[in-house]
Amino acid sequence: MFRGISSISLDNKGRVAIPTRYRDELQECCERQLIVTVAVDEKCVGESGCLWLYPLPEWEKLEQTISKLPTLNKMAGQLRRFVIGNASECEMDSQGRLLLPEKLREFSGMEKHIVLVGQLNKFEIWNEAAWQAKEQAWLNGSDCEGLEELGSLSF
Repeated sequence: MFRGISSISLDNKGRVAIPTRYRDELQECCERQLIVTVAVDEKCVGESGCLWLYPLPEWEKLEQTISKLPTLNKMAGQLRRFVIGNASECEMDSQGRLLLPEKLREFSGMEKHIVLVGQLNKFEIWNEAAWQAKEQAWLNGSDCEGLEELGSLSF
């Protein structure tokens, strides 16, 4: 399970170093095989400034779920094209680094400073400025769409 936020840097070659605290778990759960793709929001629109990073077994579960969606459903087709179509395999090297594909870096506006956010079964990789804006919107209460759907969730 991946949790927490880490500020990390993108090097000149487009690589990010996965924080040490996650490396053993990634070795154990997926033998350093990961999938990176574009992130989408609840409306199946690209989440500006964000990528998703999945350990391969978790990605395969998502692929199975998506493959069962109706072929002729417009939103399902859009999801397939966008999320599956932009997915790239990447392997964490022995130093814990991943190469993010140039197309995905450009799409999400990744620059030198990025944020890795644990999301239990995957990570989100955010352009630092986009993450700060999203965080501020949430703190201000302006990004609480769907709150009523959480029903009786309590902490």
